[in-house]
Amino acid sequence: MSETVRMRLLERFAAAWNARDLDALMDCMAPVCAFHASGGPDASGRVYSGRAAVRAGYQAVFDAFPEAAWTNARHFVAGNRGVSEWRFRGVDREGRRVDVDGCDLFVFDGDLIAVKDSYRKMRSG
Repeated sequence: MSETVRMRLLERFAAAWNARDLDALMDCMAPVCAFHASGGPDASGRVYSGRAAVRAGYQAVFDAFPEAAWTNARHFVAGNRGVSEWRFRGVDREGRRVDVDGCDLFVFDGDLIAVKDSYRKMRSG
């Protein structure tokens, strides 16, 4: 697939996050896929493998942050890999505000996302 097609895919994917549209998110994912959340018990975060688990992982993000927006999105693609950089602003279930930069590292399978590996900055002090 061309890098242009994959760039458009990342643009659609980012828009689906802001629309909180699980079906649109999953339309961007390959049949065999994984989501590595930015937090979790393992060094690589919490890993969701398989379409049902990935969908549940994405829903968990929406549940954790009833208010959320990913802004200032910038994407690039190189071969079967891609990166999205963004600013995350949200309010969690306890009312705490979050405002941090982050990125996603992607691996593509054809014209779909096989792996989404998320990273978010953690503020201190």
